[in-house]
Amino acid sequence: MAVLELTKENFNATIEGGKTVIIDFWAPWCGPCRAFAPTFEAVSQEFPDVVFAKINTEDEQELGAAFNIRSIPTLMVFREQVVLFAEAGMLPKSALQDIVKKSLELDMVKVHAEIAAQ
Repeated sequence: MAVLELTKENFNATIEGGKTVIIDFWAPWCGPCRAFAPTFEAVSQEFPDVVFAKINTEDEQELGAAFNIRSIPTLMVFREQVVLFAEAGMLPKSALQDIVKKSLELDMVKVHAEIAAQ
């Protein structure tokens, strides 16, 4: 599956679509972002049931601000409209694979219960 470009127009529909969504917040001028892009693309091919998406923080400043993005690249994982993971910086391929696998293994009933208890 190709990596999806997210904008404010398609963001909510993507997050609410029922799949796990991995988002790379990036910018064209960012060297580490460009270096991470092939890893992100490669891992996206390994998980066809997961949506891999990119948000260009230059073009989508409102989305960057909404998620308090201060450093790029920043990776976020959404599942059932819950942010499960958020971290700035490049990740090696194995670390990104582990994050995706662990996100898919989470018991979301338990996660929602913990959120409700807070």
